[in-house]
Amino acid sequence: MGAVVVALTLLTLLSQPGGFDPDAPPPAADGSAAAGSEGGAAAGTPAKLTFTLQDMNGVDVNLQSFKGKVILLNFWATWCAPCRVEIPYLIELQKQYADDLVVLGVSVDDTAEKLKPYAQEMQINYPLLVGNGRQDFQDAFGPFYGIPVTVFVGRDGLIHKKHSGIASKEQFEHEIKLLL
Repeated sequence: MGAVVVALTLLTLLSQPGGFDPDAPPPAADGSAAAGSEGGAAAGTPAKLTFTLQDMNGVDVNLQSFKGKVILLNFWATWCAPCRVEIPYLIELQKQYADDLVVLGVSVDDTAEKLKPYAQEMQINYPLLVGNGRQDFQDAFGPFYGIPVTVFVGRDGLIHKKHSGIASKEQFEHEIKLLL
């Protein structure tokens, strides 16, 4: 199946006017135009902030409570190597923009028991939400064709951007600054 997606993507790129552009962003796994393009959580649409999820300590976290701040929802897992690379950037950005930004790490398939030692090891300073068993929440911001996936929500509660795949600190910061 993966080979079919790659072949179709290459065929699409090569058949575009001007041919293949080596400087263009890579195609997304879902066959849309570019990595970071929106799926169900489309840019300019209201983010579904009516959800309450538990954090790794069993505390209810209501997303509505963050309205008015820039929200960075990072969907990830402890086994995901690219996710692990992003975590130090998210820690730094949470410190740097603490008054205006809330980073929420949403673990897609880990239990709270697995998150606690991982958070301590990585010195994570932002809430880790348990997304395991919460397909309704993942569907509200998906679809996901892999992780990490980051959704940027503006102060107005609208989705600004959905980025699929690993991102640099500079890429995260660029999107955050656009929303401040």
